[in-house]
Amino acid sequence: MTNGAGSTPEGLEKVFAHIKANEEAFIRRVMDYVRHPSISAHNIGIREVAALLVDMLSGLGMQAETIATENHPMVLARWEKKPGAPTVLLYGHYDVQPPDPLEEWVSPPFEPTIRDGRIWARGIGDNKGQHFAQIMAIESHLAVHGELPCNVLFLLEGEEEIGSPHIASFVEKHRDRLKADLVVTADGPLHESGRPTVTFGVRGVASFELRARGAKRDLHSGNFGGVSPNPIWTLVHLLGTMKNAQGEITIEGFHDSIVPPTALEREAAARLPMAAGDVKAELDLKALDAPQDRPVADRLMFHPTLTINGLHGGYGGPGSKTVLPHEAFAKCDIRLVEAMTPAEVFAKVAAHVKKHAPDVQFVPLNGMLPSKTPMESPFAEPIRQAIVDAQGVEPLLVPSAGGSLPDYVFTKILGTHAFVVPYANADEANHAPNENLKLECFLNGIRTGAALLSRLGR
Repeated sequence: MTNGAGSTPEGLEKVFAHIKANEEAFIRRVMDYVRHPSISAHNIGIREVAALLVDMLSGLGMQAETIATENHPMVLARWEKKPGAPTVLLYGHYDVQPPDPLEEWVSPPFEPTIRDGRIWARGIGDNKGQHFAQIMAIESHLAVHGELPCNVLFLLEGEEEIGSPHIASFVEKHRDRLKADLVVTADGPLHESGRPTVTFGVRGVASFELRARGAKRDLHSGNFGGVSPNPIWTLVHLLGTMKNAQGEITIEGFHDSIVPPTALEREAAARLPMAAGDVKAELDLKALDAPQDRPVADRLMFHPTLTINGLHGGYGGPGSKTVLPHEAFAKCDIRLVEAMTPAEVFAKVAAHVKKHAPDVQFVPLNGMLPSKTPMESPFAEPIRQAIVDAQGVEPLLVPSAGGSLPDYVFTKILGTHAFVVPYANADEANHAPNENLKLECFLNGIRTGAALLSRLGR
């Protein structure tokens, strides 16, 4: 191929040919990799897999090491031999979710098996198979050309599945060693249509509990009903002051810091294949949440949410029990959009609770900042071109994911543009039994990773 603006970068076809010739070996090797458990919640296999990665990356000629945190170590590797070329930081995580419930797995979670054109194993989609594809892309470039087209940093975290509690302090402490022009994360699923995506941001999150108490013990609902306050009703009334039936979050000052989406972001969201009718059919819903006139993409990207994750108290067993409970609690989360912060939201919720139900205890839990990369980023186009090079398909450009990832450490601490380019199939069943990765998706991931390096190297 020539080196023209719209053509495949020179030398990439040889890399693609190498990938094609080694497909079976790459599949066998990724299965060997995910065979090693690395369950962060249980501290099983973490240091063993971190050491395995250091050996693997060092074997490619990268400078690789583990770096301690207050809990599980980070793995950092670097290849910086291209003065003047861009530096990309590839982020992933080597820890996985617990495999429970084991009885629901068709094949054992840490005995990778191929069925129906997929690899089935815990961690194969989230995230081991995806960052292993990145590693094989690097290996393929080095095998064919003896060098990489651009500079590469590889950061693999061991605590992503427990909320990334130490990544912010790690990035802050080591920011000079993590300098890069952009960050690319290969994690999460493709669009349900099978089309690849480039995601420019994520929502943040702030989780909290509300705790209400009444009498010193549970009471007879006949003897004490109407006499002793019911803490469940206390929480119901309080929650009703926080979000109304029209879907409006009514916490005082809640929306003050929100940065509205740009015209480019609105245009990109409008092009996404997210129809309300399709969502209702898939989820067997008669209607979407209020307000009814809000497009699906806008709901997931541009607006905060207030979700009651659980409301607990009193009797929940079979039949009836005429009890007046003495305590109740609600677990909630708020998804944050730019430029909300967990600290600011916690302060506003605390003030709201104090005003409307001063006897209710507000307990802030964990939080994560939102992240936003401008859609006019100069790196958006080479990423798009790389996906077309590798897969022959135009990706969907997604202004923001509805969920939360720790991308803020890159955009807000490092001041770097960050993108999420997933490789896994939409039905990967991550966090669930029978997690899987289509072989086609894994191999496309290697090709996409290789093409990304080539496009950035131009």
